[in-house]
Amino acid sequence: MKRLNVGIIGLGEVAQTIHLPVLDLYPEQFRIAALCDVSPGLLQYFGNKYGVEQLYEDALELVQQPDLDVVFVINSDEYHSECAIAAVNAGKHVLVEKPMCLTSSEADAIIEARDRNGVKVMVGYMRRYAAPFVQAVQEIRDIGPIHYARVRDIIGQNSLFIAPVHRVLRFEDIPQRLWHDRKERAESALHEAVGETADSEYASVYRMLCGLSSHDLSAMREMLGMPSGVLGAKLSRNGAFFLNVIFDYDTFTVTYETGVDEQGRFDAHLEVYGARKSLRVQYDTPYLREHAVTLHVVESNGPHYTESVHRPTLKDPYRLQLEYWYDAITQDFAPKTSPEDFKQDLSLFRMIIEVLKRGN
Repeated sequence: MKRLNVGIIGLGEVAQTIHLPVLDLYPEQFRIAALCDVSPGLLQYFGNKYGVEQLYEDALELVQQPDLDVVFVINSDEYHSECAIAAVNAGKHVLVEKPMCLTSSEADAIIEARDRNGVKVMVGYMRRYAAPFVQAVQEIRDIGPIHYARVRDIIGQNSLFIAPVHRVLRFEDIPQRLWHDRKERAESALHEAVGETADSEYASVYRMLCGLSSHDLSAMREMLGMPSGVLGAKLSRNGAFFLNVIFDYDTFTVTYETGVDEQGRFDAHLEVYGARKSLRVQYDTPYLREHAVTLHVVESNGPHYTESVHRPTLKDPYRLQLEYWYDAITQDFAPKTSPEDFKQDLSLFRMIIEVLKRGN
């Protein structure tokens, strides 16, 4: 079994609660060989915790470390494309957290660099690697004509789930110039993507689509394909972020509901309705990895009605994603959550923004 040396760029909330602990579960497949963060405090703390000697404050230096096989890009999304391209140009395979980037031109640059260097790039859409979702994708082939589908992701603030179970470290030691640089990058990317300034309402919606919504819409695409258009979209404007979208699939529609409030619940699912059978993949917060994803199947055959709940494994989606990523590298196949796949999400996001603007 080949052991891959991993460099991690970004030691924030997701790295601390998910990626570092999950990588630590696979010592035969992965070795954490380098860490990078703009916070010296985080860098020293997690370097000591995981026994990593190669520590960098500059991502462009980390990717040049000769023994690295893989780079995980987990830092702020304004920097994802730059870090991913630098790693690819250094001959490393790259797993990049969503959103891979904010603009189509950045996505094209990543694809070009990947192809030129002969490496693999995978986007971290862990929900699509959950075993119940994979099973649902197989079962939907036998559902018959689809009459309707619904995608929902209405949750409370992440802190409501993280604070009781995780200790997330933050240090006030990040140089002010980096915050200014991040703001400038966001301004430039959002103006290119949706023609808006970073503080506009539509820019905020676009950032939300690139964040939370990207999981839902990416899963929707894999299960149902790309919609032909957006029939309507409405944004709540009463102090909370809630968005409704109706997607056109020609012979049926899909309703997408999303919102973030102050309630401590996580209601995320994708449900597909056929004439005699319906499937619902139910997700829980990823920060509680022990809470299993489940597939709920309802089926009728004449007077016979059955309901069943499927949990193929207790392995959480992040572990399954990591195992898939390892196989993609060592067995040399292209991951399904590719940069080309992510570009379709950017197209969907722009379609939604265009409909919102027309509605006003």
